[in-house]
Amino acid sequence: MGPIGGDRVSGDLGAGDPVTGRIERDGIGTSWLDWGGDGPAVVLLHPNGFCAGVYDPLARRLAFRHRVVGIDLRGHGASDDVVESALLGNDAMALDVLAVADHLGLDRFALIGVSFGGGVGIEVAAVAPERVAALVLCEAIAIEAEAREQQHFGYRDGPDGGDHPLAVGARRRRDVWGDREAVLVSYGSRPPMDQLAPEALAGYVRWGFRDRPDGSVELACRPETEAQIFGSVDRHGPVQAFDALRLVAAEGRVPTAVMAGSRTDLDPEWFRAQAAALGVYLQLIDGGHFCLFEDTARAEQLVGTALAGMGHGRPLVAGREHEEMK
Repeated sequence: MGPIGGDRVSGDLGAGDPVTGRIERDGIGTSWLDWGGDGPAVVLLHPNGFCAGVYDPLARRLAFRHRVVGIDLRGHGASDDVVESALLGNDAMALDVLAVADHLGLDRFALIGVSFGGGVGIEVAAVAPERVAALVLCEAIAIEAEAREQQHFGYRDGPDGGDHPLAVGARRRRDVWGDREAVLVSYGSRPPMDQLAPEALAGYVRWGFRDRPDGSVELACRPETEAQIFGSVDRHGPVQAFDALRLVAAEGRVPTAVMAGSRTDLDPEWFRAQAAALGVYLQLIDGGHFCLFEDTARAEQLVGTALAGMGHGRPLVAGREHEEMK
């Protein structure tokens, strides 16, 4: 177990490096990165298999106008390893998010969730709508039951059926690498990681791998953790997240934006259904499933505009904040 509290991360990325922190809830440790900043709070939730560090370049920009915290969801990043599907539910992770917010004194905050992180963000908004000032979903994994069964997402075709292909792929991921540079070279040369902005990929590799005693590095998210989140039928997952989205819509207390990549490899109907349930427009972004990480300046504009439009922070004036801080 790591220390409780916060420590400045050392590294070579210069001024603006985040502070790390950690708490425990029900015996499981959850860690975070805190970029500081002034203004309304924003909490960042990452995709399955990633970590809060993938947001690093965007978080640094958002910190000109917001207090920015990114959480390593359980089983990811510097949080404790968890491989049991029963402990990997979106509902449990939502309570972890709220525990971190409580620890940091964030009474009210916006949530930005990409992919799996979007599903967790929906659960937070459903269980604590009074805490969530705005919700930005980008390719959130929240799926109507009928769609999940038709496309076998998180679904086994009978008790002896095969796992979902994404779960199979996760279990085949190379776990141990010689060093982070080798990871950067390999990931940066093949899809889907080659679509990430270099600085976003660097953030993921920096915080999404951990050092081994022999000098090599290994994935911080166990391949089995990623596989369980993709393929388990037992955990509180995508279907429950869509039900929670309906609750958020019915209560009408959390303004929400829904985004998706124009070239997503998932079913665009998932995201149209989310927007329809909420009564909002689906905003298409040029890019794939990880479109929010493909162009940092564009992501800042998209997120900043969405948050300001929902009353959480001042409108972004291109370049002004960055020039003032030089």
